[in-house]
Amino acid sequence: MSSPGGLSPPYQRSLPGGASGLHVAIIMDGNGRWAKARGLPRSFGHREGVAALRRTVESAAELGVSCLTVFGFSTENWRRPKTEVLELFGLMRAYFESDLKRLERRGVRVRVVGRRTGLDSDILNMINNAETRTAGNRAFQLQVAFNYGGQADIVDSARAFAEAAARGEVDPSALDERTFEERLSTAGAPALDVVIRTGFERRLSNFLLWECAYAELIFQDVYWPDYGPDHLRAALAEFGSRQRRFGGLAPGESLAAS
Repeated sequence: MSSPGGLSPPYQRSLPGGASGLHVAIIMDGNGRWAKARGLPRSFGHREGVAALRRTVESAAELGVSCLTVFGFSTENWRRPKTEVLELFGLMRAYFESDLKRLERRGVRVRVVGRRTGLDSDILNMINNAETRTAGNRAFQLQVAFNYGGQADIVDSARAFAEAAARGEVDPSALDERTFEERLSTAGAPALDVVIRTGFERRLSNFLLWECAYAELIFQDVYWPDYGPDHLRAALAEFGSRQRRFGGLAPGESLAAS
């Protein structure tokens, strides 16, 4: 598999079942400002953001992506007005109700990562239904970070390990990066290759803090409702032009040249 523009990724990750490709994460930012610029309520921006998500998911596999993680609702988003929180929850319901059958047909496995505590029973049932119905799919993986925060996920993993150690199930001295990562809500996903953020901002906003340790960061000056395949293609072309060293030297690079 080659990336957009004919660039071959320096390495590939594999999903269960043999599918290979890039793991891309997107911070879908700018819905509210998109709406404000048009004199519309923020809810209109969120609805158009769902359409942008649909376009992006449909094009991602063709562009060399095998796992796509999107930031749907953060642990900090609870601070927003209650009406907007309810709107975001409603849009997630609407997306799965309208698209789940299509995702099933296309072999997409759906995972929702983040805290399940605090979510209404109908949201939990919807999440469980989507994950159960698509659990056997292997063509593509869609991860939705919902009620998710990078710091919260790290704390939850540390707490889970500490509780297991207190029960005598694990030796505290056995804690390393691998055993810690196994307790994150994202455990089992392929290693993250690139994080894309839209919306004219230049920060991670508490997204995948552990996972993005060696991911490439790409910031695109477009509001999320306007996003589509051409924007994703451009981001992946930029990713393909970068040289990744993972703390070492690039192939063929000498110490003197570094």
